[in-house]
Amino acid sequence: MVASSVLGFPRIGANREIKKVVEAYWAGKTSAEEVTKVAAEVKKFNWTELKQRGVTYIPSGDFSLYDHVLDHSAAFNAIPKRYHGLGLSPLDTYFAMARGRQADGVDVPAGEMKKWFDSNYHFLVPELDETVEFKLLFNKPLEEFKEAQALGITTRPVVLGPITYLALSKATKEAKADFEPISLLPKLLPVYKQLFSELKAAGAEWIQVDEPILVTDKGASFETQYASAYPELVAVAPKLLLTTFYGRLESNVNFLAKLPIAGLHVDLDRAPEQLDKTISAISSTSIVLSLGVVSGRSVWKTDFAAAIKLIEKTISAIGQDRVIVATSSTVLHIPVTLASETKLTEEQKDWFSFALEKASEVATIAAVVSGSQDAAVAAALEANRTSIAKRREFEKNSDDSVRKRVSSITPDQYERKSPFAVRLEAQKVLSLPKFPTTTIGSFPQTKEIRQARAKLGKGEISEADYEEFIKKEIESAVRFQEKIGLDLLVHGEPERNDMVQYFGERLSGFVFTQNAWVQSYGSRYVRPPIIVSDVSRKEPMTVRWSQYAQSLTSKPMKGMLTGPVTILNWSFPRVDISRELQAQQLALALRDEVCDLEAAGIKAIQVDEPALREGLPLRRADWDSYLNWAGNTFKLSTAGVGDHTQTHSHFCYSDFDDIFPQIQRLDADVISIEASKSDMKLINTFKHYGYSNNIGPGVYDVHSPRVPGDVEIQERIKAMLAYLDQSLLYVNPDCGLKTRGWKETEASLVNLVQAARWARENYA
Repeated sequence: MVASSVLGFPRIGANREIKKVVEAYWAGKTSAEEVTKVAAEVKKFNWTELKQRGVTYIPSGDFSLYDHVLDHSAAFNAIPKRYHGLGLSPLDTYFAMARGRQADGVDVPAGEMKKWFDSNYHFLVPELDETVEFKLLFNKPLEEFKEAQALGITTRPVVLGPITYLALSKATKEAKADFEPISLLPKLLPVYKQLFSELKAAGAEWIQVDEPILVTDKGASFETQYASAYPELVAVAPKLLLTTFYGRLESNVNFLAKLPIAGLHVDLDRAPEQLDKTISAISSTSIVLSLGVVSGRSVWKTDFAAAIKLIEKTISAIGQDRVIVATSSTVLHIPVTLASETKLTEEQKDWFSFALEKASEVATIAAVVSGSQDAAVAAALEANRTSIAKRREFEKNSDDSVRKRVSSITPDQYERKSPFAVRLEAQKVLSLPKFPTTTIGSFPQTKEIRQARAKLGKGEISEADYEEFIKKEIESAVRFQEKIGLDLLVHGEPERNDMVQYFGERLSGFVFTQNAWVQSYGSRYVRPPIIVSDVSRKEPMTVRWSQYAQSLTSKPMKGMLTGPVTILNWSFPRVDISRELQAQQLALALRDEVCDLEAAGIKAIQVDEPALREGLPLRRADWDSYLNWAGNTFKLSTAGVGDHTQTHSHFCYSDFDDIFPQIQRLDADVISIEASKSDMKLINTFKHYGYSNNIGPGVYDVHSPRVPGDVEIQERIKAMLAYLDQSLLYVNPDCGLKTRGWKETEASLVNLVQAARWARENYA
């Protein structure tokens, strides 16, 4: 009989219970005991629901209050020295590592966040050096295995593999120049062996060991480490399922097949072409093959017929008892359940499948290929066949005007009218001082703003009343910026629920959910829109509010837009047409908006692309194609304006070193880019490449409530000026301020302005 498996599950709670309880804890409104209680309830819900849906292998140990990579660092005693001796509880130390802490005499910044492979999930980067003393402070997978066991549910513990953990780590500032975290593998293995042996003693039959580094180019360089580490782990562990996801293994499958592992998982959603090579590599072994045929990244319903074809091919090659039907990856990246959606039409609901529905899919597919005669299974198979046929029929529809416009794009539409040097002179009309100060766009989304938006949605206030409220919020933001002395202003975006959802709601081709939340990092959840058909702009989306904000001040006001690649990457895209075509459609819609903003008198327009690097394929061989169309769509959206209009873009929380030349190719007049949270390592990129246009590396981390001092910001400016032309340097935070409170926002920005004044005085 073929088993079924879910590799990981959303840990946010069906009603965002974890966000609510941890934010209450941070605010001092609830206890650590209450956090533990709510966490237990969410885990119970997850395990119980998966069991009821007939999933064979239910994950445990994948739950987290903030981030699973941070969980491993905390458990392994990989806690940076700055968090030692602060007198904090283990939970408060954990949260200090995640988001910094500035209270009760403690002042420590947060750790660095990075994007998790090619997703919009952020993880906390482990910081290691030669002095780290790994030890198992607590065994979280064991605790959760026993927790589920007490509920009568047998689970398969999930652990981030040791090689991926080290590969994702970075060296501390104190580490020797030639130090590589992977060199710590011999020191780390005893901790994993203890963890695994304790799970075995508790009765765990399998452990799922996630090693997604194997689908990157870097993975091949660790062949020796895999060959030495896994025999040691297997000797003390129950059966190990080595899981890979988000891409293709390529030649790495050959050395994995030689490991004494019990099972191997491959992602057939992202890389169905790797099946034949994988079967060939493991066919002569006893390795069980877990087939990721149900997407953990997409909300579209699985085509059972296509999945069954891949599974039956595998069964015919290696036998039914060596096959598991699984999600392609953890389903962390999709919403919890479609059952919460009451406003989607019946036709639309029939297209989609969220995390719980994906669990039902793997169980049903496993039953079908096992030869089940159950009438419910047969009915589910037929219902799926009907759903897919209806969707294929809908997908034949297209907007001829949109398609014709895309096909008519000409090379000159990608280029500004003049080179940067000419534009720089023309943009003196902005009258900005040296080291101009600005922000990335959003200001705090207060409780009052959220309540007003909710009241409008419920019909408790009129559209006119809501718009009057938004006007007051914009005026307040403008007056605040004038008061503290910022140079290039923003309207604060109080009218926007989310930087992608807001635009999706004003474009054709999208559908929206009520409760389909997905974790981005920590307690920051997003509700991605879903692209279902061709995209076009119905009418101006932002012009009115930007124009109003500009009318309030003599200082220049930035128009704020989200770029085509980010809207695409932070939505659930279509799967029936290419991402490139979807991005081109978005770019043309945004090009119209950019030109309308310029016509309305807005002299600086920011088109943010924080997800540009995130969308980069995991294999370098695939980079050129992506970077070409992604870069072109950004240029298409911004190149329609005159020389006097200053274009901006923003990038954050990714490694930009390898693609910095592509960022230069975008030819934005000003880029702002995250720098402070990553210890200003972007400076090394500037050393290597330089930068010819205006640039604003972030001078403080907005994802922490901590307020940086003006001297701290001065030091960051000083470091930047060692490699950047002082006439081109802008001073700004790392990112938007939407998630921050006004008190810390005001204090931080006052210090930022003071630091810029210091720079003007000291760099004449």
